[in-house]
Amino acid sequence: MSRANLAGLLDGPSRWGADRAAVLVGDRPHRTWGGLASAVARRAGGLRDRHGIRPGDAVALYAANHPAYLEALFSIWHAGAVAVPVSSRLHPREAAGIVAAAGARLCFTGADEAVSEAAVALGGDDDEGLLESEPIAPVAREATDDAWIFFTSGTTGSPKGARLSHANLLAMAAAYTADVAEVAPRDALVHVAALSHASGLFSLPFVARGAAQVLPPSGGFAATELLDLVATGERSTFFVPPTLLRRLTAQARAAPVARERFGTIIVGAAPVPPADLRDAVAAFGPCVWNGYGQGESPCTITAHGKADIGAAVAAGDEHALRSVGVARAGMRVRVSDADDRELPPGEVGEVLVDGPTVMSGYLDMPEATAAALRGGWLHTGDLGSFDERGRLTLVDRAKDVIISGGENVYPREVEDVLELDPAVAEAAVVGVPDPEWGERVVAFVVLAGDAVLDEQALDGRCLDAIARHKRPREYHAVAELPRNSAGKVLKPKLRELVHAPR
Repeated sequence: MSRANLAGLLDGPSRWGADRAAVLVGDRPHRTWGGLASAVARRAGGLRDRHGIRPGDAVALYAANHPAYLEALFSIWHAGAVAVPVSSRLHPREAAGIVAAAGARLCFTGADEAVSEAAVALGGDDDEGLLESEPIAPVAREATDDAWIFFTSGTTGSPKGARLSHANLLAMAAAYTADVAEVAPRDALVHVAALSHASGLFSLPFVARGAAQVLPPSGGFAATELLDLVATGERSTFFVPPTLLRRLTAQARAAPVARERFGTIIVGAAPVPPADLRDAVAAFGPCVWNGYGQGESPCTITAHGKADIGAAVAAGDEHALRSVGVARAGMRVRVSDADDRELPPGEVGEVLVDGPTVMSGYLDMPEATAAALRGGWLHTGDLGSFDERGRLTLVDRAKDVIISGGENVYPREVEDVLELDPAVAEAAVVGVPDPEWGERVVAFVVLAGDAVLDEQALDGRCLDAIARHKRPREYHAVAELPRNSAGKVLKPKLRELVHAPR
């Protein structure tokens, strides 16, 4: 078996870039690369000697972005343990359930969270004690050993823990440089999104190349702060979901931005309306990248590259802008019917994936693993279709398809039409039981600014763009759409807002 440990990504930068800043809070250095590697080795020694952590043990991380977050993450791997990052947006009871399900021996937390009897608060006295431990050498692991248990942020039911190996995440890091952009030591990755999810995963290729990890002083997303950070850096990259991209673009319209300072604006985690891509390219230039991935194949299924998005915007190619691009390097992606038979371009089916980033299975869930990986392919549960050029367009989640009057209605298709209306900031479409039609289409909209709900105008827009049976039978204006910790819309919550069938 081949040996691999993600902690080894620190080895190069800690040698040739020992005195360069590795972790910064705003423009204030927190650790150099040499200091980061040393602190990771000492923390790992403390995990072993003070807390009895052994190779293969699970160690959870339940904290908001913190200067010591990546340090703790790499110390878990350095000690040969398995990281279980948990979204800090979850309620402590939810987080405690995940920590227990993972069998975590220890949990790094923020200042006030209490989700485990064995907990260490980042930056607290116990945490500082770890740094006083004797450093240890990285523990050798097999490439197929678990490195990160990614608990999926499902919109229904209990989350499942996708087992990601050292090899999976090394392949993901390599695919970044192949499909997104070359990373150089002069780059910086600004963590405005959660380190427990995509932002933490994207950190790996940047760590490998000695590129700085920057945390905004506010600890979260503020458009003006982010633009200021980018303006002071040499070349900055960051990940944002579509909702934050819209805020950032709106802020950039108010004042000029230094386009040459932007490396890549990575957008994902939810469907990205073409209008958002057009607006972002107009504000920042062709530096916007859109990708499709899942926790089960982290950040790596298809990619719509920066140049392609820029070209599609210039050409007014709506079809291209609605796509999530082509298969990533080393990945096989196909669209299949219910019997797993591959479908030709233009036909809608479930997206199946095979490649080096695909998980080994779900933690302690053999039946769910067998179902998800049947036939040697990851069954994503997403519906989509390829065009003749190999570009994938996602239609919806299989479980969200509405069957009204015997006809399939894909909510995203309706949402895309509604979001073209200037009065609509966001839209979400669900199906609810209907005695006549089986299900009826219901739309929830977040209105833009001082706009008022004009059902007749929205109806007209739908009738001009899609089949009559797809248009919503009713509209509801809401202040915001309910979302889970990863920013995905909770459609079951929306269905609960609709009264009993009429």
